[in-house]
Amino acid sequence: MNKVFLNLGRQPLANSFLKDIGKNTLRNEFFYNLKICFNTKNYLVSIDKPVNPKKQYTDKYAHRASESKTMRSAFKKVAKKLIKRFRPKKIMEIGSNDGVFLKNFNKKSVIAVEPCKNLASLTKKLFKTYDEFWNLKLAKKLIKQKKGEIDLIFSANTISHIPNLKETFEGIFNILSDDGVFVIEDPSLLKVLQNNSYDQFYDEHVYVFSTISVNNIVKDYGLRLFDVENLPTHGGSNRYYICKENGKYKNTSRLKKVIKSEISYKLHKIKSYLEFSKRVNISKRRLFNLIKKLKKKNKKIISYGATYKSTTVFNYCNFNSKMIDYVTDTTHNKQGKYTPGTHIKIISPEYGMNDTVDYAFLGAWNFKKEIFKKEKNFFKRGGKFITHVPRVMTLTK
Repeated sequence: MNKVFLNLGRQPLANSFLKDIGKNTLRNEFFYNLKICFNTKNYLVSIDKPVNPKKQYTDKYAHRASESKTMRSAFKKVAKKLIKRFRPKKIMEIGSNDGVFLKNFNKKSVIAVEPCKNLASLTKKLFKTYDEFWNLKLAKKLIKQKKGEIDLIFSANTISHIPNLKETFEGIFNILSDDGVFVIEDPSLLKVLQNNSYDQFYDEHVYVFSTISVNNIVKDYGLRLFDVENLPTHGGSNRYYICKENGKYKNTSRLKKVIKSEISYKLHKIKSYLEFSKRVNISKRRLFNLIKKLKKKNKKIISYGATYKSTTVFNYCNFNSKMIDYVTDTTHNKQGKYTPGTHIKIISPEYGMNDTVDYAFLGAWNFKKEIFKKEKNFFKRGGKFITHVPRVMTLTK
């Protein structure tokens, strides 16, 4: 049974950056109600009413994973690790984006699945790419084309985006070799609660997984979770290792330890989520009041990173261009546009991080180390960052 525990209000699509803020554009802007619920049976946390994926993953999808140095390094590292551990002959990635992960493998041995046609057009030049949504139909199509029996299926920050988990896992079971491995990376629910990072919830994150929920879900589809790793990526993620029920891999002691820690934190109890909801409401008030107080002192406040996370924060906290002067972002196809819902101008950090800025909200707080290293001069002249994770505060490095 699903029980709603958090209401983040009226939200736009996190990826729907606006070219202009004319009347026609604003009239057609899409919004939905972002409510988060907890399943008391399998312990899964999800959006109460997911948005249709066809509205989200279009040929205008803005995110480019390879534009982050942190992510390029992370994907290169995990590719090497998976090659060494599993020696896969045939590899497939679901949600391949611009190919940042698959570029680390032999091009002839990989298959990319990417529904956003603008991204798929980039990887089609490099390796076999299917610009389709992952489901059982596509799995059967690949089997028919004799591209089945995959030894390693990898998916980072994508499985949590797919509303129909039944189709997802049935497709995986059908195409995975008997001793193949399905590896998922997604934000950690435990870290979300510990960090109070409610901005991990937005339209694309239909689910935020815990180890105990993944362990319960995959059993229904002839699969088994046999290992898990805790990662620092995206403010705290988990890497789940899944095989067929009778696969050769034994459940690791690490998996047992992580499940034990989640149980001790009571991730299987609705009470934990209701308490989290209270903390989120407090965070909203404190962040809004801090920005308001600084603006009364005529401080110039910008946001660093036009992220999907900041879309949730800005709309939930009712920010606008009077509170946040503009947003800086290194992604070229976001520059010159406006933030979803709140309509704040996005510009390049090259021009935006100038001497007039007093405070910068960490919209990309999960890349804090990379940002702080890059913005040493901002600190030197007295600039400060604002964050809401794990609590609302200003940072002077």
